[in-house]
Amino acid sequence: MLSKFERYPLTFGPTPIEPLPRLSAHLGGEVELFAKREDCNSGLAFGGNKLRKLEYIVPDAIASGADTLVSIGGVQSNHTRMVAATAAKIGMKCRLVQESWVPHEDAVYDRVGNILMSRVMGADVQLVDEGFDIGIRQSWENALADVKAKGGMPYPIPAGASVHKFGGLGYVGFAEEVRAQEAQLGLRFDYIVVCTVTGSTHAGMVVGFAKDGRQRNVIGIDASFTPAQTRAQVLDIAQKTSALIGGKDIVADDIVLNEDYAYPVYGVPSQETIEAIRLSARLEGMMTDPVYEGKSMQGMIDLVKKGFFPAGSKVLYAHLGGVPAINGYSYTFRNG
Repeated sequence: MLSKFERYPLTFGPTPIEPLPRLSAHLGGEVELFAKREDCNSGLAFGGNKLRKLEYIVPDAIASGADTLVSIGGVQSNHTRMVAATAAKIGMKCRLVQESWVPHEDAVYDRVGNILMSRVMGADVQLVDEGFDIGIRQSWENALADVKAKGGMPYPIPAGASVHKFGGLGYVGFAEEVRAQEAQLGLRFDYIVVCTVTGSTHAGMVVGFAKDGRQRNVIGIDASFTPAQTRAQVLDIAQKTSALIGGKDIVADDIVLNEDYAYPVYGVPSQETIEAIRLSARLEGMMTDPVYEGKSMQGMIDLVKKGFFPAGSKVLYAHLGGVPAINGYSYTFRNG
């Protein structure tokens, strides 16, 4: 599905799929849980899902003649960390806008985890006191203009690489990869659980799994707390991505987004999210984060408990990375 698109390799290759037997047993044993470890996909600054997207964006950035990647996210953005790592890898400069998307006060929040690594990798980091929004931000456009004004050649990468024209391609590739692994493992996943915020990871999966009719088996767990905007953006990206690759038509009902677990607000974990993080860590040694994967883990656990997945189902949890952000929540987890 992606053979006509140029790809710049930033990842190790297919990410492993591992069973989660202790978590499955803890939840009653009627549903088999597995994790696809996108958090282990690269040697670039702890990896994560954004690299699949950036592999299809980098060739366009290089071809444009740019010398500076310019992107945006929250203070503890996983995406901006990955843009900084990618810029270092391909020999470009990096300008990052880090907005105050999360109403979280920890004494070290803006000095540890993702933002620390971005600074170490040489990114020019600008902190901007603006609230959360998955749309195009004025601060990002200002940064692009500033790079130009100083003689640079900026290449724009929006939040999460999501509304970029190639932003959905990486997770079309994810679906292709899962199909190949299913053939090797001799099984088929009934559901795929994914965290959804800016939308292109979910959207790419919808397009990729539409090839075998499983698009509505991709269960998005909203972590944005702005689900109407997120749902619309996922649909828009999916439709544009499918048109780009010549895939199946995507309609609104193909976007399955559960809105029950994003509370109390984007980036702030509920007590249930915190307990889900502890449970997966203590049963499987698998770390998740308070912003994204902790909420999708919470959602998957709760859906199993509620009987959403029929007995005998095989459920694939997409672990998208993001664990470095937990360093910004050190007080929350000061006792484990």
